[in-house]
Amino acid sequence: MSRGPRPTGRRDWGDDEDGVSILHVDMDAFYASVELARRPHLRGKPVIVGGEQRGVVLAATYEARAYGVHSAMPMAMARRMCPQAVIVSPDHAAYSAVSEGAMRVLRDVTTLVEQVSVDEAFLDVAGARRRLGPPSHIAEKIRRDVRAEFGITCSVGIASTKFVAKLASGHAKPDGVLLVPRAATVEYLRTLPVGALWGVGEATEAALARWGVRTVAELADSDVRTIQRAVGKVAGAHLFDLAWGRDPRPVQPGREEKSIGAEHTFDVDLHDLGQVEAKVLDLADRCAGRLRSHGLVARTVSLKVRTSDFRTLTRSRTLATPTDVGREVYLAARALLAGVDLGGLPVRLVGVRTEGLSPAATAVQQPTLEEAVAENTTARRDAERAMDLVRGRFGRSAIAAGSIPPPRARDSTTDFVPGDLSLSKDVSTGEYGGSNASVRVRAARTGTDGATAHI
Repeated sequence: MSRGPRPTGRRDWGDDEDGVSILHVDMDAFYASVELARRPHLRGKPVIVGGEQRGVVLAATYEARAYGVHSAMPMAMARRMCPQAVIVSPDHAAYSAVSEGAMRVLRDVTTLVEQVSVDEAFLDVAGARRRLGPPSHIAEKIRRDVRAEFGITCSVGIASTKFVAKLASGHAKPDGVLLVPRAATVEYLRTLPVGALWGVGEATEAALARWGVRTVAELADSDVRTIQRAVGKVAGAHLFDLAWGRDPRPVQPGREEKSIGAEHTFDVDLHDLGQVEAKVLDLADRCAGRLRSHGLVARTVSLKVRTSDFRTLTRSRTLATPTDVGREVYLAARALLAGVDLGGLPVRLVGVRTEGLSPAATAVQQPTLEEAVAENTTARRDAERAMDLVRGRFGRSAIAAGSIPPPRARDSTTDFVPGDLSLSKDVSTGEYGGSNASVRVRAARTGTDGATAHI
């Protein structure tokens, strides 16, 4: 069930679909649903997706949520609240594949699809009504197609604005549809607490409460200048508009990524910064790989460190030139880590994020001093692109960057150093070779004839 505020009483707000063309589609307990589709024997049981001991809950089935478990909760707390839960380690590759497939289902309905996360999107179906029928029929088609193809459920909100459609999908959970007719928008909003409005967090909610505003109805009935005195001029005007159902934002297809990042919670708090640096290298490599897959480069690198007392520190650095090279991201993140005052405390979590994204095709690349004097100025980038190819064929664990040891093979292992390997591509053969990049490769035979390499 959704943790968002719900309307009191009625669930049926009418069936007038004139002027309501915005749909918000939200996959129900997405990560957990994907795991249940892969493991049908777990259906009906409390299942939590997350790390065995540390980290946070990524998703929980509704059976686990009945015990108070919810996403973003520390795993230790979730295990105490629901000790009988089945813990499933996350498989992000599987989630990405299902997400991409579900978004294709939505784009079969209309080209006006704005994906806002891995498991939710807005659609404007005004142009699809003649072909597919009214929005309620389209919502049922989406739910039916997603269930048939991927074995997961989704909930759909239908409204005249994005804001109300998102609220409606949350109130339709699990596995439902909620239509809020245009004429019923204000009446629907007036049933909600003020915390339901976009932009109202705990601090804003407390600030409004000090002025006696605890519900959307009370906010709408207040003078806008009172709300502005409580939360600020711009925020106050925005919340007042939302309380009256005013949200002019259109569905924006192809919304650009604003940042790409990855983070990791250690099984045991680490005092050894060398081990933290090794994980920073892995995270930087992941970020750079995603940048290349999206055809993007980043101008800013940010580091996130959480110590054992749950204090979170963030630092960022702007690069001289945008990059999609993992080594450059790592060097910036490592320098940021060296400058963080941990207060003598061990590290619980570390994260790397790349920001200031722009298309790689149009970015101006300024070579570093090392590249400027090198015979091949793109050797490192070529090497990392070759790593992308290996991972695309054998999986991410097949090759690792820097000093991160690869997974231990079950069979014999042979170390060798190729004498001539620059990873520049030979057009005639399609293979990588040359003399400008020294690469150390550890090849290991596995049960599936895969190769594990360490560059």
